[in-house]
Amino acid sequence: METEYVKELGALNEVFGVLQLVSGDTRATFENSITSAQFADRDEFITALIEKTSSVRELPNIREIERLWFEVQREMTEQGRVVKFDRSVKYPDGSEEVAEVTRVGIFNLVSNGKYLRWNGQLETVAELAPQPAGRFQESAAGLESITSGFAEFGLDPSRGSILELLIQVPSLRERVNQGGTIGYLILAVGAIGMLFVIERAIYLLIVGSKVKAQIKNEVPNANNPLGRVLMVHDQNKNADVETLELKLDEAIMREMPGLERFLTLIKLIAAIAPLMGLLGTVTGMINTFQAITLFGTGDPKLMAGGISQALVTTVLGIVVALPTLFLHSIVNGWSKSVVHTIEEQSAGIIAVHAEQRKGA
Repeated sequence: METEYVKELGALNEVFGVLQLVSGDTRATFENSITSAQFADRDEFITALIEKTSSVRELPNIREIERLWFEVQREMTEQGRVVKFDRSVKYPDGSEEVAEVTRVGIFNLVSNGKYLRWNGQLETVAELAPQPAGRFQESAAGLESITSGFAEFGLDPSRGSILELLIQVPSLRERVNQGGTIGYLILAVGAIGMLFVIERAIYLLIVGSKVKAQIKNEVPNANNPLGRVLMVHDQNKNADVETLELKLDEAIMREMPGLERFLTLIKLIAAIAPLMGLLGTVTGMINTFQAITLFGTGDPKLMAGGISQALVTTVLGIVVALPTLFLHSIVNGWSKSVVHTIEEQSAGIIAVHAEQRKGA
């Protein structure tokens, strides 16, 4: 019966062999294509068709052969379409729910401004964790919000390969984490320096405005350094020039600590931040050489951790030192400006007092 069957089949045997080959290739294409997330029923059809073409008991009919042609053509057509459909989506927290998914050709799936991944073996759609940079997510959200026309979109023509590389790029927090304990210490020192800078800036701005107001006012006010120096003059109007000068110098010296407070510490932080970065660099290189000693140079990933720590700590030290040094120059200039104003007014007071004493 089998021999008779093959004889009756004749040239169709070769046709069904080609059909089986094409069906197998098509199934492999469908498994890797994100269009299967939308057309889930075609996998069962292709599998049944392959079984029929390889069986000697049942042959595919003309409608099934036509559907294979239709599915191949639809796959080609869907490459140029942007469509929306409902699909069950798995999220990084383990939950799963039906959401509206936007498919961009055969390249990307997005939902709620997030990129999705299609797993052909498990036939599941899952949200990428982590997501690519914010500008790509914004383009995905913009694409979902329109119904016609054109929209900018971060398309991955490699069907996921480039996207996988993008999400592996470490974020700012991950880069800081590579600096280890020394990196966190550098950031902590930098934060302390910024607090001192902010405190000095606010204090000197307030004091500077009060000193300017005091210059225009003949009545001394104790709420500013210049006013307190002028009050010393009022208390020693009858003293000789040398005594008044000493009294004013003493008053100015009392005001100096308040005007120059924390400035030395800010400058010290700007100086030690690069040194702490150098310490992290040396520590990272030691770890790298230890890895080379133990495991050799065959696997670069074993050395990457130490090299990352060495480079990141150096960057953090420079990032902390540069703005701290720049801001120290600014607040130090404000402090010197206030001191210069007080000394200038004090010199003027002494000159007037000397003239008055000379005239008397």
